[in-house]
Amino acid sequence: MFVEIVSPAGRVFCGETQGVKAPGVEGSFEVLKNHAPMIAAIEVGPLVLKDNTGTSITFATSGGFLEVADNAVTVLAQTAELASDIDVERAQAAEQRAVEALAGTLDADTKDTMSRALNRARNRVRVAMATVGRKR
Repeated sequence: MFVEIVSPAGRVFCGETQGVKAPGVEGSFEVLKNHAPMIAAIEVGPLVLKDNTGTSITFATSGGFLEVADNAVTVLAQTAELASDIDVERAQAAEQRAVEALAGTLDADTKDTMSRALNRARNRVRVAMATVGRKR
């Protein structure tokens, strides 16, 4: 099955895989060969590909859309960062900044923005830490 992941920064991944696990807005789901055509919204969470050798390739994503058609999956992601490329210290610092900001008095819009930032930072930390010590 051919998978392409694209973000505003450019093409993040392009290649053959055995499957894709995605963080759907209504729950995580998996796409395997011969899946029915569909379009689904994805949210903040890990996007996991299984390459043709059975090795998992994990990305931290912050939402977007996934389309399946004719054994091809296209992911249009707001962001998609390969787990091994995530700077854990930077992600933890972003998480701490968001936690501190949320502890203060904020208007509703700022609180919502900081909550989303916290969710994205925590996802990056989880995705990066889940791959520490594992063969990629």
